[in-house]
This record gives sequence, structure tokens and C-alpha cells, in this order.
Amino acid sequence: MLFISTSGALGRYVQLPVPVTIATRGVLAFFLLFLFCRWKGISLHIRSGDRFMVLLSGVLMCLHWLTYFYALQMSNVALGMLSLFTYPVITAFLEPLILKTKFQRIHVLLGILVLCGLYFLTPDLDFGNSKTLALVLGVTSALFYALRNIILKSKAASYHGSMLMVYQTGIIGFLLLPAFFFIDGQTLLSQWEGIIALAVLTTAIGHTLFLTTFKHFSMTSVSIISSIQPIYGILIGAIFLSEIPTVATIIGGTFILGSVVIESIRTSR
Repeated sequence: MLFISTSGALGRYVQLPVPVTIATRGVLAFFLLFLFCRWKGISLHIRSGDRFMVLLSGVLMCLHWLTYFYALQMSNVALGMLSLFTYPVITAFLEPLILKTKFQRIHVLLGILVLCGLYFLTPDLDFGNSKTLALVLGVTSALFYALRNIILKSKAASYHGSMLMVYQTGIIGFLLLPAFFFIDGQTLLSQWEGIIALAVLTTAIGHTLFLTTFKHFSMTSVSIISSIQPIYGILIGAIFLSEIPTVATIIGGTFILGSVVIESIRTSR
């Protein structure tokens, strides 16, 4: 969670068009993870019946990263990360639809808590306001992330986390490859520190460790652990970017993270 939490501050720090940032991040992480798998002798074979789901999860991850980074660029670390963290409650609503599990009425209450949190995060309902649009993009990113996690949960037990991230990053890099035609190499190299940090710390290390936890914990436990991520991210943003969250942001974040913790603890019991 600490490694993944760097995405907020780095997403604000890197001054490149979002598709270029994500494409570079994906390509670099792909090569790093591919070499790591070869070094460790980790198989890259995917059973034919799983290939479509792995491909779909890569597309969803690409959409998740794009919308999340646009949200960060249009607002700040706190708003971007907190709007993304509606994903555990979105997951609770999606699982009965996708996995045919029983719907639980308490999720309606948790959904209301999340809406209260989003109300405090929203400056107004004017879609001409960049922060309102950022909030919409952040929640959209949460939807893509929830779908991706549900899809990969059933596959994580069968495959190594690094191997799954090889395909995830490879698909992202391939889909966004045309973005490199719209930027010159010198501009890209000027942002090399942030790009390398995104590829290595956030993606290759952070997301690989995150996928590996799927083998050892339930999605409930993962959600509880994940709830620390926005707090880490906001602290990193405050220290390195001097982005101090407002009182309204803190209240909204408390509602959102509170719903995550309540759902996680309730499910565990």
C-alpha cells in the first residue's frame, strides 16, 4: 500500500500528457517485470480458457489508470485518491451482479455513506468546474478498478502476481503506444525521474505485491489493508507537493474510508 500510494503524488508531479505518462509507465514496467519473471523462472503461460479474462482485465486496468491520472491532474492528490476509494463499496454492489452472490441490504447504507463523502468532496454540481469533473473521473476509475479486481480475484490463486502484471502492463503499453507519436523524446526524458518511480515503485513493486496478497487474504482483508492507501497518499502529497487537504476533504474522506472499514470488518465477522 505504501508503494502504490506514491501514484497520487507522482501523478501530479509528472508534467506529461496522461496517455504518454501511462504508456511509458506500462512499457517500462512490462520490461522490468518480464525480466524478473525470466530471472525467477516464473511461467508466463496462460491457459486458453483464461486468456480473454486476462485481456479484459488489462483493458480495464488501462482505463482505470487513464481516468485516475486525469482526475489527479484536474484536482489534487486528496480528491483524486479519495474518489478512487469508492471502489470497495462499488465492488460490494457489483459482486452480486457478476458473481451471483446474495445482495445484502446494508450495502445500501454504505452506499449512502459514500454519497455523503462525495457530497463533501464536491465543490458544487457545476460540470464546468475542474474538481467536479475530477470527482466524476475518480469514481469512474473506481468502477474500472472494481471490475478488474473482481475478474482477477478468481485467477490470482492460479498465477503468480508478477506474471499477471506482465500481461496487464503489456496490454496497457500496447493500447497506448500511439501516444508516443505525439511527443518528442526530449520532453519525455525531462520527466524521467517521475516516470521511473511510477514504473518501478508504484507499478512493478506495488501492484505486484498487491496482486500477490489476493492469494493469502480475502478481498475483505485486502479492502481493510487498502484503506490506509489514501492516508499514505495524502501525507506524501502534503510533504512533497505541499497539498494540504481542506476540512471538507477530510470530512468527505472520513465518510468514504469509514464505509470501507465498516464493510470489511462486517464481512470478516
